[in-house]
Amino acid sequence: MQQSPPSPPLFESHLRGLRKIHQGKVRDIYEVDADHLLIVTTDRLSAFDVVLPDPVPDKGAVLNGISAFWFAKTAHIVPNQLSHLRIEDVVHDADERLQLADRAMVVKRLDALPVEAVVRGYLIGSGYRDYAARGAVCGIRLPPGLRIADQLPEPIFTPASKAPAGKHDENVDFDTIVREIGGDHAAEIRRISLEIYRFAAVHARARNIIIADTKFEFGLDRGGRITLIDEVLTPDSSRFWPVESYRPGINPPSFDKQFVRDYLEELHWDKKPPAPHLPAEILARTGAKYRQALALLTA
Repeated sequence: MQQSPPSPPLFESHLRGLRKIHQGKVRDIYEVDADHLLIVTTDRLSAFDVVLPDPVPDKGAVLNGISAFWFAKTAHIVPNQLSHLRIEDVVHDADERLQLADRAMVVKRLDALPVEAVVRGYLIGSGYRDYAARGAVCGIRLPPGLRIADQLPEPIFTPASKAPAGKHDENVDFDTIVREIGGDHAAEIRRISLEIYRFAAVHARARNIIIADTKFEFGLDRGGRITLIDEVLTPDSSRFWPVESYRPGINPPSFDKQFVRDYLEELHWDKKPPAPHLPAEILARTGAKYRQALALLTA
């Protein structure tokens, strides 16, 4: 994938011609019309559910580029949010388009489903903690004796309920999702999520990246079709491990904000706003990891 020249870090977008309807931890969302939204992926970084005060250079463009890559690669599996509209079709001011650089996409307006569709191929994070406590993850029994970072016999679908802003999503069993969105939608989301994961894991492994786990989000179009939305298989929504440093039994390094989390864990910070500023070295190393993931995945 051809790389664009670096642009100044963007902590928060400001567009005069469109109404901002939502600002998340990373993304700013603008209303285009009744059928379309503009999603701007900023360089904001969050850790422990708190937005940090310093942007990571190029992070937004990397996340946007990786998502666009996967939307195109998985279109044969499931429809996605991408629209036919270009940025210049909806943002008419040239200076504002420069602000957006490669950080934005125009998407279809869809009804989001209240489910985090998590797929795990390896035992790590909250999945490992649940397994250590109960021998199961989201109600799925796993073989005894598994270590942290062990590959699972088969990828598993372990959904989470979407929590309000500032709260943690909660791992739930499949029956809970059935009650939330209905049996047909739940079964189809599970099937699609596992198919995307398996497809992407093969692609990534050939490029020396292990996708340990990931989460997807889905919406419904006006015809009721399940549609892939938000971000897809990025370092923010997934655990990417370098093949060469992977060892079962230890927590492997990853292509994400681990440098930031490790630094913050060393501070006397209560993990509540306001968050501390980050040293330039930590920001630079984090940005380099994101760019490396993009380069490897899209090679």
